[in-house]
Amino acid sequence: QLQLVESGGGLVQPGGSLRLSCAVSGFTLDYDAVGWFRQTPGKEREGVSCISRSGDSRTYRDSVKGRFTISRDNAKNTVYLQMNSLQPEDTAVYYCYGFSTYGQGTQVTVSS
Repeated sequence: QLQLVESGGGLVQPGGSLRLSCAVSGFTLDYDAVGWFRQTPGKEREGVSCISRSGDSRTYRDSVKGRFTISRDNAKNTVYLQMNSLQPEDTAVYYCYGFSTYGQGTQVTVSS
C-alpha cells in the first residue's frame, strides 16, 4: 500500500530553518517525480517545489527560490525540503505529493 509520510514540521522564529522529510513506502521512489505543496486555511493548496525522478531537474515557486531546496534520496525512498530564512508567510501545512497521492501533511509555523 502506497504511503507518503511527512515529518519535520514545527514552530520556528522568522529567519530560522526547518528540514521536512517525506518517507515513501509501498512504491519505489525513483518511479516518479515528487513535489511539495502547502496550504493555509481558506486558501487553495499551492505547489512549492518539485524534483524529477533522477533529481536532475528541480522547480520552485518564485517566493521560495533561493531559500528552499528540494532533494531526494532514492536509496532511502525519502524526499526532503530544506527551508531556510523562513518567514511568517511560509506558515502552512506542507504536503508531499507523488504517485497521484498526498501525504497527511506536517504543520510549519513561523512566528516570533
